Amino acid sequence: MSMSVGSDDGEEDAVMSEINTTPLVDIMLVLLIIFLITSPVVLKLQKIQLPTETNQAVKTKPEDVNIVVNKDGDMYWNQTKLANTDELFEFLKKESVKLPQPEVHIRGDQETKYEFVGKVIYTAQRAGVQKVGFITEPPDKG
Repeated sequence: MSMSVGSDDGEEDAVMSEINTTPLVDIMLVLLIIFLITSPVVLKLQKIQLPTETNQAVKTKPEDVNIVVNKDGDMYWNQTKLANTDELFEFLKKESVKLPQPEVHIRGDQETKYEFVGKVIYTAQRAGVQKVGFITEPPDKG
């Protein structure tokens, strides 16, 4: 890098048309050093043990509540189509006061939007249901 100290032709008041990049390089080097020093501190995460995947076959009991949600968002209570979540709420409110409280099993189609399943979960929560589970197909052993 060169620096012009003066001109040889005697024009000392001439405007300098070159960009001085020295301050820019200085700032970039300082930022690089800061990032190199702080990145190991930021990347240190708390050591935790994440849960492992388990797939346990659950025996269904006759008193368990089965709710089916198809890909169009239609809800079924034991093969009976429900008009809306208010009707589902009334059914679940009756079930939630039983002792012991039955489990609610949601069977959602693979192409069902999460919005429809979320409405069922929210309705079950409002009705006071303690245990909600999702029924899935077991993975192939092969």
